[in-house]
Amino acid sequence: MSFKLIANLRRLHLKLDHEIQAERARRLPDAVRLARLKKTKLKVKDRMTGIDRSLAFA
Repeated sequence: MSFKLIANLRRLHLKLDHEIQAERARRLPDAVRLARLKKTKLKVKDRMTGIDRSLAFA
């Protein structure tokens, strides 16, 4: 189950990365949206790291 969760989180992380790039490419990027996307991306990465560590020590 954890491997499936990590795969889903990686897909979400990649999707957020694409959304951030698309927002930055806009003529007038929305700073609030960018901040929200970056914060969400960081939370996803932290969760993936936590799961990876717990699997390594299991």
